[in-house]
Amino acid sequence: MKQQVLVTGGGGFIGSHLVEHLLKAGHRIRVLELPGADTQHLPLDQLELIEADIRDQDAVVHAAQGCTIVVHLAANPNLWARHRQEFETVNHQGTRNVLHAAHLAGAQRTVYVSTESILAPPKTTRMIDEDTVTTLDDMIGPYCRSKWQAEEAAMEAAHRGEPVLVVRPSVPVGPGDHRMGPLSRMMCDFAAGRIKGYLEGDINLIDVRDVAAGIIAAIDRGEPGRPELLVNENWSILDLFTMLSPEVGIKAPEFRVPWLLALGFAHLEELACRTILPGRTPMASVTGVKLTRRPFRFDGRRSADRLGLDPMRDCRASLLESLSWYRDQGHISGT
Repeated sequence: MKQQVLVTGGGGFIGSHLVEHLLKAGHRIRVLELPGADTQHLPLDQLELIEADIRDQDAVVHAAQGCTIVVHLAANPNLWARHRQEFETVNHQGTRNVLHAAHLAGAQRTVYVSTESILAPPKTTRMIDEDTVTTLDDMIGPYCRSKWQAEEAAMEAAHRGEPVLVVRPSVPVGPGDHRMGPLSRMMCDFAAGRIKGYLEGDINLIDVRDVAAGIIAAIDRGEPGRPELLVNENWSILDLFTMLSPEVGIKAPEFRVPWLLALGFAHLEELACRTILPGRTPMASVTGVKLTRRPFRFDGRRSADRLGLDPMRDCRASLLESLSWYRDQGHISGT
C-alpha cells in the first residue's frame, strides 16, 4: 500500500538512502530538513521538501499533517558541538516535537532512529544484544545523553500505546555521506596521512543501505516498545586502518596512542575549536575518545531474523565503495 511518509533528516547519510528506497517502493515522500541544509543530492522533483527546524514544534506539526508514516532521523550526529546545549534542544527536545507531531497527525507508524553509542554500559565484557540495558548515568558526554533521552521519550510513547518503533543502527558505511559524518572524516584523515597513531577500541559497521532496509522492515514488521538492533560486523579501529592501508597507499599506524594522552589532546583541541579556531571541527572529540573504552561489540542476530535482514552486505566491500565515492567527490586523492 502506497503511503505518505515524512522523513525528518532525509538529506542525511541514512536519510537519503531511505528516501531512495521509499521512492522506489512508490510511496509519496515529504522530507523535513533544516533551512539551508544541502539537499541537492536528493531527487527534489520526486518529493516534497519542507525546510524547518525540528526545534520549532508548530513547523513539525505542520510537516506531519497527512502523513501515515513518520521516520525521525534529524539530529546532530556528531560527537562534538560548538554549543553543547544544541544536543539537548535538537536531539532530545526535537525528538519530542516529532513524536508529538506524529501523534497529532494520527500516524500509523512512527520510527525513531537511535544509535549504538548509547548501548555500551561501563565495566562489562559481554556482547551487546537486544537485551542490553543502559541508564542515563552510563552515558558519556552531551551527545550520548541527548540520544539516550530521545530514545527514552520514544519508548515512553510506545508504552502509552502509540505506534512508535525504535531502531538502533551501528556505524553506517557505504557511498553517499554528503555531510561527512565522524567515520567518513576519520577515513579521509587517514587517507590524507593525518592519522599517525591509533586508539584501541571497537566499532561495529553496517552498510547504510542495510540500515535503510532495516528501517523499512521495522515499519512493516516491528513491534512498538521492542527496539531492534541494526548491526553487522565487529571490527577494531586498527582493523579498519589495516584494511584501508593498501587501498589508499598509507601505512597503517603502528603507534598505539595512550588513552590519557589522547583524552588530553581531545580536551585541548575542543577548547581551541571553541575559541581560537571557530571554523574548525576537532579531529578527536572528548566523547569519541571516552567511547573507545567501552565494549562496542554487537550481536544483532535476533533483530536480523525478525526483520528479514539476513544476509547483509559485506562491510569490506562497503568500505571500498566509500573510498571510491570519496575520490569521486574530491575528499581524497586518487591512488
